[in-house]
Amino acid sequence: MDQERFTELLNEDLSTEYQSIVQYNLHISTVTGPEFVSTIDELTKHLSQELNHARVLAAQISFLGGEPTTVVRDVPETTDSRGALEADLRLEQAQLERYRERFSQASDLGLADVGEALRPLLQQTQEHVQDLLTALGR
Repeated sequence: MDQERFTELLNEDLSTEYQSIVQYNLHISTVTGPEFVSTIDELTKHLSQELNHARVLAAQISFLGGEPTTVVRDVPETTDSRGALEADLRLEQAQLERYRERFSQASDLGLADVGEALRPLLQQTQEHVQDLLTALGR
């Protein structure tokens, strides 16, 4: 893999973060039920962290000479609160795997500074997965 391909992958990650922002914003306003009251506060926290993730990714893409994308991936439709949280969990799990790959790729390319910029995204995404698993009773 070369730096250009790595930058393309970071742009795919950025598009996924945009999806997270839209998806969390939607789910904060539509998830209902007494069992999910505390979950809304957690989703609100996730939303602000996702925005920060997008900022970090855009900065790293620019640093590497790329042009940050403005493409937002489609948000899947859900029919109920549990389905919305399941969709959030699937997205976070996919992002977690992508960040693990990106961290390793940055190291392989000798981009330790980029890897260090991605480390907090990886850690927060792990926390998001755990929060959603807890909210879903798993």
